[in-house]
This record gives sequence, C-alpha cells and structure tokens, in this order.
Amino acid sequence: MRQDKILIIGACGQIGVELTLALRKAYGNNNVIAADIKESHPLLKDDGPYYQLNVMDSDATLNIVKKENITQIYLLAALLSATGEKNPKLAWDINMQSMLQILDISLQEKLDRVYWPSSIAVFGTSTPNEQTQQKTIIEPRTVYGISKYAGELWCQYYNQRWGLDVRSLRYPGLISWKSAPGGGTTDYAVEIYHEALKNKHYTCFLSENTYLPMMYMDDAIRGTIELMQVPTDKLSTRMAYNISAMSFSPKEIAESIKKHIPEFNIDYNPDFRQQIADSWPKSIDDSLARTDWIWKPEFNLDKMTENMLLNLKSTI
Repeated sequence: MRQDKILIIGACGQIGVELTLALRKAYGNNNVIAADIKESHPLLKDDGPYYQLNVMDSDATLNIVKKENITQIYLLAALLSATGEKNPKLAWDINMQSMLQILDISLQEKLDRVYWPSSIAVFGTSTPNEQTQQKTIIEPRTVYGISKYAGELWCQYYNQRWGLDVRSLRYPGLISWKSAPGGGTTDYAVEIYHEALKNKHYTCFLSENTYLPMMYMDDAIRGTIELMQVPTDKLSTRMAYNISAMSFSPKEIAESIKKHIPEFNIDYNPDFRQQIADSWPKSIDDSLARTDWIWKPEFNLDKMTENMLLNLKSTI
C-alpha cells in the first residue's frame, strides 16, 4: 500500500487550520501538504509544506498533486452562506467549479480518497426542522446551500459511475478558538466568546431563541478524520452524512458564558442572517453516522464554553 500523502486546499480557513494540524500529528508533517489562496496561517508556518494556491487554477493544483505524489485531497475552500448571498454567482462558480476540477484531477491521478464538506445549509424551510433526518425534503434557500446539495449529488455520481471514493459530512455550525469565522450564519457562536472576554457585551445578529445545530471544532475534526479512515464497505451513503453534537440558542450560550463571566450581557439586533438561520433545522438526526462508523460527540454546550474561554484568554 502506498504512503498516504494528503493535500488540504483551504488550509487557512476555520476548519482547515485545525484539520491540517490534526492530520500532521496523525500522518507526519511532511505527508500533509497545506494550500490556500492567502499566505500561511501563523499556526501553520514552518510546520510543514505550504503552497499559495488559487483553487480555481486547475493546472497549478494538478502540478502540486503530481509533484507531491498526493493520494488524498481535502477540498475545504468555499464561499460560505452569508458571504455567498452578497455575490451568489461568484459563490456558485467558486464552490462548484473548484469541486468538479478536484474530482476530475482525483480520477485522472487515481487518488485513493477525496473529502469534500457539505453543510446543514442544504436544508430549507420545507425541511422538517426537528431531528432532521438523513433523507428528507431538501430545498435550500441560499446559493451556498444549493451548491452544497449539488455537490453531494456530484459526489454520489462520481462514486457510482467511476468508483471515486468521495466522502462528506453535513457540518452544523462550527465553533473554534484557533481560527476566525469565515462568513457563516453561525459565526455569532464564535464571536460571542471573543466579545465576552474583551467587552463583557455582545450584540447578536440572530434573535435570542434561534436554535441551530452546533459542534465544537474538536469534535468536527475528529469526526472528519474518523470518516476518512472508515473502511469503504462500512459506508452506506455517498451523499453527505448528517453529523451533530448539540443545539442551542443565543440566549442559552449567553447563559453558559455567564456561569464564568457573571457581568456578561447580550442584546439582539437580527439582520439578513436571521432569514438564513430560520431556513435551517433546529436539530439534526445523525443516527446513520452513529451506526455506520460509530460517531459520538464529546462536547456539550457547557464543556465547550469552559474550553473556549480557557483557551481564548491566552490569545486576547
């Protein structure tokens, strides 16, 4: 069996930084190649190979794949929900063209596996929003969600027609202290911790009782790597797996923070992101992931809050 050589495109993003670090710990620094359109993230500098890469440049991507003898690609580069709504056609072009280029390169170079993340943004207002099931009504309301659902279908198509081993997760809102949010509707759940420590106050762009599925980044990274390491015959879908850990509202996360910072206060000024949040599920049924590859989260809201505040204190 050939040596695993992993290319992470979008390595400086919210997921990419921590996934790169985790994969380098598991596979060795020189076996995990990081790439992004911008200069290397401070946490990745001098930690392993890095390329400045525009994901839309298929020739440059192919050159890296050949030069580094890549066997797996994690494609994380994308325009997220709130950012995408400001320029829908650009979001569609970047999210879809980059994916199709990577799938074609992966076929051409006979890569072992490809990872491409989906999102709860695939769901819409017609989707049952409590314990949303793996197979349900899917009518996304944002260009980000449309591109993610189209991407899931492409993953399934490339697997069924050509046997490409593509794997995916429908991420909920992700919360991390190591990297900044990237323009998503769930970003409030990262910003609120920073503002609680800096200013003891936060104005939330969602209403107080807006429940959304969320996950601490530690769980998301572990779940991603676990999925990529599962034997092929254990996987029962080539669409994206539902994956979840907890659901909470801005009011509940504020109450969790007040247990550590009693003087913290929050107010609410919903903006255009409220409509996006209202189109998404309140909670997710991830029983298929729990059955197929024994998925189980480790963090609940209070454990996450304690960990976030502890780590952020050293960076602010």
